Amino acid sequence: MKLPLYIAKRYLFARKSHNVINVISAISAVGMAIGTAALILILSVYNGFDRIIEDSLSDLDPDLCIVPAAGRSFIPEGEAFDRIFDHPDISSISSVVEDKVFLSYGSQQAIVKAKGVDEIYEEESALRSHVLEGEFTLRHGDIPKAAVGYGVAANMGIHPRFVEKMVLYYPRRGAGVSIANPTASLSSVRVSPGCIFSISSDADAELVVLPLETMRQLLGYGSEVTSVELRTAPGRTKAVKKEISALLGDGFKVLDRYESHPSLYKMMRYEKAAIFIILLFVVLIVALNIFGSLSMLIIEKEEDTATLRAMGADDRLIRRIFVLEGWLTSLIGLVVGLLAGLGLAMLQQKLGIIKMPGSFALDAYPVIVSGADILLTAASVALVGLLISLAALKNLER
Repeated sequence: MKLPLYIAKRYLFARKSHNVINVISAISAVGMAIGTAALILILSVYNGFDRIIEDSLSDLDPDLCIVPAAGRSFIPEGEAFDRIFDHPDISSISSVVEDKVFLSYGSQQAIVKAKGVDEIYEEESALRSHVLEGEFTLRHGDIPKAAVGYGVAANMGIHPRFVEKMVLYYPRRGAGVSIANPTASLSSVRVSPGCIFSISSDADAELVVLPLETMRQLLGYGSEVTSVELRTAPGRTKAVKKEISALLGDGFKVLDRYESHPSLYKMMRYEKAAIFIILLFVVLIVALNIFGSLSMLIIEKEEDTATLRAMGADDRLIRRIFVLEGWLTSLIGLVVGLLAGLGLAMLQQKLGIIKMPGSFALDAYPVIVSGADILLTAASVALVGLLISLAALKNLER
C-alpha cells in the first residue's frame, strides 16, 4: 500500500501538463470542504433547536407518566403506589386529570385540552418561567384560576386583567341528552384566567391548566386521576421506569417523555435526517468534479501506466494509485471542511455571530456540536469520495 499511496500523492501535488486538471481538483477539494462545513453547521443548528424544544417540553412534561393500560382513569392506591411514593429516586409526584373540554369565553368558543393539577405541581412546576402575562397561581383562596396557553388566549381574547370568567363544559356522567334543554346534560365550572404562558406552538394552541379539584368537579370524578406524573433524580429515569413498571405490572403503562410525544420526536429526527440527505446529495454533485479530474488524469498518465506495467505492476496496483489520488482530494476537502465547520460552530456558540431574524426569545441561532454528527459526516463524505474515485476507473484500460 505504501507504493500506490506514494505515487498517488506525487500525482496529486505535482503540476500536470494540462492545468485544467489542477483547477478541477482544487474546485473539487474546495467544494467538498464547503459541503462538509455546511453539514456540520446545519446539523449543529438543528441540535440547538431540538435542545430548546426538549428543554421547553421538560418544563411542562414530567420525566415519567403513569397511565392505565385500559380505560381512562384509575385511583392511585395500593402497595405498589405506596412503594412508588416512597421511592428515593423520585423527587416529585403529581396527580393529574386531563381531558378535552368545551371552553366558552364571551362570544368565543373552542375545544381545548384541560389539565387539572394538584398543589405539588403548582409549587414545583417550571411553567411559571414561561408566563407572559399575569402570575402563575391556580388558587386564590377558594377561587380557582387557570393558566392559559398563548394560542388559546390570542384566539379567544382572554387576558388575566379582564374580569370575565371562562366557562368549561363537559358531558355529565350518566345524564341523557335532552333535546329541549341540551345544557342540562352538561356539567360546567367557571374559572378566572390567572396567567398566559408560552411553551410550544402545540401546547400554546390547546392547553389550559387549572386546579385538580376543579377538573374533578367538571368531569364528575372522586379520587380518580387520568395519570400520575413523576420527576426523577438526574440520570435515574431509565432505572426508575424499569422498577415501577415491574411494580405496577400489565395494568399500567409507564411512559417517558419521548413515549408521551412520539410524533413530535419522530418529526424532529426525520427533519434532521432529511436535511442531512439533501446536503449529502449536494456533496455528491460536487464530488463529480473528482470524477472528471481523475478521468483526465488517467488519460494523461497513460505513458506512466504503460511504464509501470512494463516494470511488473499489475492492474490492481495501478487501480489503487488512481483511487487513492481521487480519494485524497476528497479527504483534503473533508479535513478542511471539518475544521472550518467546527470552528464556525464554536464561534457561533460563543459569540452568537448570526442573529435570529424577527422577535424571538433567542438573540442568535443556537448551536450544539455532536460527536455523532461529526463521525457520521466524516464517514459519509469519505465514502462519497471513495465511490466517485472507484467509478472513474472505468476509463482505465490496459
